[in-house]
Amino acid sequence: MKERPFSDVSYEAFLREERLMGSRCKECNALFLPPRPICTECHHSGMEWIEIEGKGKLSAFTCIAIAPPAMIAEGYNRKHPYCSGVVELDEGVRIVARIEDVDTNKPENINVGIPVRAKFLHRGEGEDRRTVLAFRPL
Repeated sequence: MKERPFSDVSYEAFLREERLMGSRCKECNALFLPPRPICTECHHSGMEWIEIEGKGKLSAFTCIAIAPPAMIAEGYNRKHPYCSGVVELDEGVRIVARIEDVDTNKPENINVGIPVRAKFLHRGEGEDRRTVLAFRPL
């Protein structure tokens, strides 16, 4: 793999490849997702890419009925809310992402602690194509 800079652009390129990549400090082994070019624990700049398996558990969530324009374009609204959550991955890092395949009209049936796995959502066509990180229950 050609070395990529630790940036949002590189992170998004990995997502398009359906790879969840973080950065790890070579000095203190702190792990970051999304990746960072400098360790916030020891301030070392020696970072390396690490592939994250994409399995973990739901730590917190909310169902959102008032959607921003991009989510409205995907069909989300007051009658069809979407779920956003914090996932604690098996590697120990947490990330905020969309939670798919849950009943957002009955959030009382969504449980903190459920096991989840990464899912890569491809949206748009051509130059507008983007990949969104999501998680779904196992």
